[in-house]
Amino acid sequence: MLCPRPRRTWLALCAAFMSHAIAAFELQGEAIQGGLLFGQATPGSNITLNGMRVPVAPDGQFVIGFGRDESGSVQLAVTAPGGVIEERELSIQTREFDIERVDGLPPRTVTPDPEALERIREEARLVNAARARRDPRTDWAQGFAWPASGRLSGFYGSQRILNGEPGNPHYGVDVAAPEGSPVLAPADGVISLAHPDMYYSGGTIILDHGLGLSSTFLHLSAVLVEAGQVVRQGELIGRIGATGRASGPHLDWRMNWLDRRVDPQRLMSGPPAPAGDS
Repeated sequence: MLCPRPRRTWLALCAAFMSHAIAAFELQGEAIQGGLLFGQATPGSNITLNGMRVPVAPDGQFVIGFGRDESGSVQLAVTAPGGVIEERELSIQTREFDIERVDGLPPRTVTPDPEALERIREEARLVNAARARRDPRTDWAQGFAWPASGRLSGFYGSQRILNGEPGNPHYGVDVAAPEGSPVLAPADGVISLAHPDMYYSGGTIILDHGLGLSSTFLHLSAVLVEAGQVVRQGELIGRIGATGRASGPHLDWRMNWLDRRVDPQRLMSGPPAPAGDS
């Protein structure tokens, strides 16, 4: 746009127009399998990722994530309130994942009997409903802390062999610690699911951090929160156990952005403290 020069009023109007038209945005993080990108756009912007609408906070903050098997390039488009569109092509970096072997599981937990299938389906519906929240909260902006102390015993993306049979990839990070050890909220949020005993995951909590980003905590021996409860970073929410399909006491911490399973360990600067330090 070329701005008229004769009067200061015109210059002020032109500057205001340009400020509303700019669609520039900032991104922090890496476009990598299992990774998250945190962004800031002009308040009131509309954002899409490969044509899919991205939730945006009123102040213009947003987050996007990439699944374990995503590859190639994606197109991020930001439309400012004035209508100007800025597009950015993001190339997703690939990773190598480990293979893990888990033996000694009861056969019924590897291959559920017919009576268990309806229970499994109903629990999946509960989880999907909890993860469908799209609150405009930005609790994730404060950063994350480890929810438990202990030894890292399982990693995102690893392929597990269950009693000799290939299973689905592991989508969380496991922290091994004695049963009953505390599980703390890694960031602020709202509890969207609190279940004492699911077939696969045992005691389960889902904590919504806003804009489609949530944490899930599995195999808990105790669930100490209720759905709808607001919790703060560091607050006690549960205790480590070996409930559901687990071969020993540990916390399986998972994260989702919308329907994409992302790697919580990538948000941390180092390993958790040794067990007993919580």
